This record gives sequence, C-alpha cells and structure tokens, in this order.
Amino acid sequence: MVPIEAGTNQTLRFQGGNENELLRQLLRREGIDYEELDEAVIKQWPLPPRLMTDGINIDPEPPERLFITDTTFRDGQQAFYVYYSIDDAVRLFRLLADLDNGSGRIIRSEFFLYSRRDRELVEAVRDLGLEWPKVIGWGRARVEDVRLVRDAGLDEMVMLMSISDIHIRYKFNSTRDRIVSKYLETAEYALKEGIRLRCSLEDVTRSDVIGFVIPFVEKLLRLGERYGVEITIKLPDTTGVGVPYPFAPLPYSIPKLVWVLRKALGIPSESLEFHGHGDYYMAVPNAVAAWLYGASVNNGTLLGIGERAGNVPIEALVIWYARIRGSFDGMNPKVISKIAEEFRSLNYQVPRYQPIVGENAFTTAAGIHVDAQLRNPMTYLSMDPEVIGRRANIVIGPYSGRSSIEYWLRAHGMDPSPDLVDAMYRRIMQLYDEGLRREPLSNEDLSEVLNEVMRSQKTLP
Repeated sequence: MVPIEAGTNQTLRFQGGNENELLRQLLRREGIDYEELDEAVIKQWPLPPRLMTDGINIDPEPPERLFITDTTFRDGQQAFYVYYSIDDAVRLFRLLADLDNGSGRIIRSEFFLYSRRDRELVEAVRDLGLEWPKVIGWGRARVEDVRLVRDAGLDEMVMLMSISDIHIRYKFNSTRDRIVSKYLETAEYALKEGIRLRCSLEDVTRSDVIGFVIPFVEKLLRLGERYGVEITIKLPDTTGVGVPYPFAPLPYSIPKLVWVLRKALGIPSESLEFHGHGDYYMAVPNAVAAWLYGASVNNGTLLGIGERAGNVPIEALVIWYARIRGSFDGMNPKVISKIAEEFRSLNYQVPRYQPIVGENAFTTAAGIHVDAQLRNPMTYLSMDPEVIGRRANIVIGPYSGRSSIEYWLRAHGMDPSPDLVDAMYRRIMQLYDEGLRREPLSNEDLSEVLNEVMRSQKTLP
C-alpha cells in the first residue's frame, strides 16, 4: 500500500485492521496530535471538557461553493418554545425561500415525520411548489423511520447515527460492533428504497475519530459506491464542545475533523455538512471554521432557535457567507428583518442583544458614539442595516449626551436651539440621577420631557 502524502487528493483505503496505524502515519506527517477520548470525557465530568492544544496548524481550504441547510422544523421544534401550526410553518418556510431568493444557496430543509401533523406540514410546504429549499426527511437509523420518509414521497433523509462511546454505551446500552451493524443495515435499506442519505454522526466531537469514526465512515462510503450514490456525512457538534481552532486536537477541532475526513477518505467538500450547537458560545465560529476548512454545507435554524443554547442562526450564516464570498450570490438578506418580525408575531421574544436581529443590534446610545455616527455611520456600524431591511437607531439614556438629544429632536421635525437641547439634557440627567428610569427612554417618554421643558420655558400656550 502506498502511504498517502499530505496535501494530495489520494484516498486512504483501510485493509487488514491497519486503520489506526495508517491514520497515525497520516496525522504525524502533518504534525497533528489527537486525544483518545474513550474515558477522558467521562473522567473530566462534572467539569467542562478541558481544551488541549498541540500548536500545529493546518491551512484553510474554503470550497468553491458554500451552502446552507435548514433544520428549523426539526431541531428548532425540539426547543421548549415552539410547536408551529401548519399556517405558522408555511409562513416561515415561505420566508426561508424568500431569503434564498431562488439562488439555491439555502438548499435543503429537514422535517420530522413522526406525527400526523408533521406529515401534514410536509405536504403543505411541498404544495407551495418552491424549488428551494428542498424538503427532506429526518429520522433515526430505523427501518420504520425510513418508511416514513418513503411514504411521504421524499427521496432524501438525514439519518441519525450516534457515534460517540458515551451515546453508544449510555444511550443505547450497546457496543460499537452492534451499533455499526444496525446503522449499515438501515442505511442499505434506505438506499434500496431509492432514498439518498445524509448520515448524521451524532456527538462526533466527543468520539474516537481515529479508531472508530473514520473506519465506520469508510464503510458508509463503500455502501454508497455499491449503490451508485454519494452519501453525505453530517458532523453534529451535539453538545457544543467543538472549537474553531486548527491547533486544537481531535475530536474537538472542527478544522481538523473536516481535514481528516477529506484527506483520509477523499470525501468531497459538498458531501460534508456541519451542524453546530451554542452551549459554549461557539456555534457560529465553528460553522465558519467548517466552511473555511473545507466543508461546503452548514446547517442552522432561523434565529438559532434549538435545543438548550440553540443552533447556528441561519441569518448569521447568510451574513458570514457574504463576508467569505464578498457577495450574497442571489440571496435576499432584506428578508432577515421580516423573519424576526414573524417570530415576534408568534410571541417569541427575540433577545434584545442578539446580533443582527435583536433590537439593540444597530442601536447606539453612548453620546460620543452618536456624535461620530451622525458624521459618518461607518464609525460604529460595520455594515449598512438597510442590507438586512433594518435601520440604524439612536436611543437616549444617561450616557447619550446632547448630540443624541439634538438628533432625536431633528428626527421629529424640529430645529432646536442650543438652550432647548441643554434643558432637555439636564432634565433627562435629573431623571436618571433620581433613579426613576433604568433603561433608555422611549419616544413617549422623550415627548413628555420635551413638553415639560417647553412649558418651563413658557414656549407653550
């Protein structure tokens, strides 16, 4: 067997139980370290997993094409908040399609099929006749779940395959051999039924990548070759422990995880998909790293709504797509503001400080910032909010200063004198000093202050 050379497209084939040694050779050529996690994660509990570093970098290799997939109607519905009505889901799906705008960048949307309402929802969105995103099923590695996908008239599904020893041991009370046999049997059944597979390796960032994941994925790829189809490998950072650093070890390093699958098994970029969670604030950085280091596809939900700390927000992926590519390539980012308003209409409280969609995302209160921003919005805005259908906003608080007050007065059709601005400023500061307010003043509050000041100056009849 000819050893694989780093940086080539040669595919490593495993024979005769040499998986570990061959992969160690491959990793050593690049100076890449890895951490055996069979017991390490368990021993670390109850503390969060310790992040080790090996000081060795790998180079980014962004794919030529980047895509976004949606799991709003799957992982998004596993959150505690939402159980969409059919009408709710249809409106959200239309907005998702409007965001894609016929570009084919938001390429797929995953759906549950377990309840009658799930199946009715799938039928309703398919009846819209929209090309993108394509409606696909989601299920466990069970024959009955495959049949649900088939009976719904879908030709593609995400198949959940828990891959960490923690899940195999404590979730299934099983062994590696038994679980692999079950996964392969169910995957073959799906392929025989004409269903394309996106195999989701649940908890891959706490798995034995070298000794278990890579050999198992190779079996999946060989199965796909036998049936003449290309299987997509989905990489879920299920508990959010992954990191975007190329100098961190496996299995935590998203760059190295993508790199090993591409280099060791020759998986093309468009057959690698990342699914992130926000438990450690890393969902978006990890998704960006997945793109930069060779995975074409990123999975997310609208507003990032999902289990525990949520998923990768699709609106963040759209913005980062433009930051990486320099263009939205046909997507319509103005729809982002409409999506946020739709969720508000469903009584979902969008966090005030959430990037892009939160009330404060493009709002300035500090006086010195306002003064500069009024001269040129670029001083404290990195992009024009109009790009996503929003406007910059200035609010008045205890640190806003006279410039903010003058701006507010002019925005409300006045040409204020310095005395009026100064009087309003002193009255607002008095309110805060007296502890009457602990948040920015609303337009109604400011109107009351204005009327009070003007009465005191005897300018009102």
